[in-house]
Amino acid sequence: MKILLKGGNVYENGSFSKKDVAVNDGIVSEISSNISVGDFDIVFDVSDKAILPGFVDVHVHLREPGFSYKETIESGTLAAAKGGYCAVCSMPNLNPAPDSVENIMVQKKLIDEGAKVRVYPYAAITVGRKGRGELADMESLSGHAVAFSDDGTGVQTEKLMEEAMIKAASLDKIIAAHCEDESLLFGGYIHDGEYAKAHGHKGISSESEWAQVRRDISLAKKTGVKYHVCHISTKETVELIRQAKADGVDITCETAPHYLVLSDNDLKESGAFKMNPPIRSKSDKEALIEGIKDGTIDMIATDHAPHSKEEKSKGLEKSMMGIVGLETAFGVLYTHLVQKGIITFERLVELMSINPAKRFEIDNELKAGKKANLTVIDTKAQYTVKPSSFLSKGRSTPFEGMHLTGESILTFSDGKIAWRKK
Repeated sequence: MKILLKGGNVYENGSFSKKDVAVNDGIVSEISSNISVGDFDIVFDVSDKAILPGFVDVHVHLREPGFSYKETIESGTLAAAKGGYCAVCSMPNLNPAPDSVENIMVQKKLIDEGAKVRVYPYAAITVGRKGRGELADMESLSGHAVAFSDDGTGVQTEKLMEEAMIKAASLDKIIAAHCEDESLLFGGYIHDGEYAKAHGHKGISSESEWAQVRRDISLAKKTGVKYHVCHISTKETVELIRQAKADGVDITCETAPHYLVLSDNDLKESGAFKMNPPIRSKSDKEALIEGIKDGTIDMIATDHAPHSKEEKSKGLEKSMMGIVGLETAFGVLYTHLVQKGIITFERLVELMSINPAKRFEIDNELKAGKKANLTVIDTKAQYTVKPSSFLSKGRSTPFEGMHLTGESILTFSDGKIAWRKK
């Protein structure tokens, strides 16, 4: 099959230029101006559309094995393809937890059978992904996992995290840390800020995140591990990471669209506004935006975390933590960051595509001779977020009803068309 993308604005080497992209049997065969349409099986007119290296989301919950009523690998990766993602990294909040080769192979079999885009699984840091106890068999797992994480649980003791970092460093693997000191939670479930105080809710302190980040930075400096901080949400965390980078620590981090666009002033009495870490204060949001502008924050991930309707319909206090994000991420970020002049489109491509792929060694290069892993973006498309139209089984999003501009209309993953807007 020979496919031509005709007349797009192609992102190459940090900038856009008007070119055509030819894909021959799944391989990008040519990127140049005025390719003749003569011998192609399919020609897509993508005039005034952007052609980008496919997005890479390093923080996605696909829920299989163990929780397929929330999401399946098939439904989650279809949602990813619709959102412009050519690859995702699947978090280890599963049953069984991927803490042994036997367990991670259960997941990999499901990936082989159902994935519509490339899926790179995490392995657990600890046995049972409990954040305490003993380390998983990291050496045996190393060849099967993109990195190690206990996401959903912070590693609770300094000694255990140091052991994990030493082992990961010896294996040349990333530790991707969910930073949460459980001794500082005090039963909280939203940010300990203005909204919590005004409405009688128990708050989660910012220190529960940044104190563990501070601890881990010290350990990363000591061990030399590749250290990645998941879903950062506080201004203190941004400053700690900024200083760690200046000190030469091998550290990267991600934040998520909801932390960049919303603050606790926007909260409503709905499970659609409940996630972990929580949406924080306006000053935290502003610090995160500065972090994406100055390079302190390396990438944006969705933390796509689907739950059933019942699990998300119990208000802020009793709903499960987690929202979906794969199908809204680009539109939310393009509308609220690029169109408002906060960052450039080129910078957004770095945050969603270039940087995550580089750090996690996932090939999505848009170049002749490479497999097609790309997305075509209509930057003029306007629409309203309607969860009923999601391909994900999850429906809970704080962006419901929001008017957005910019969406993926065509996604290739591993040389194949994974999504095409009809």
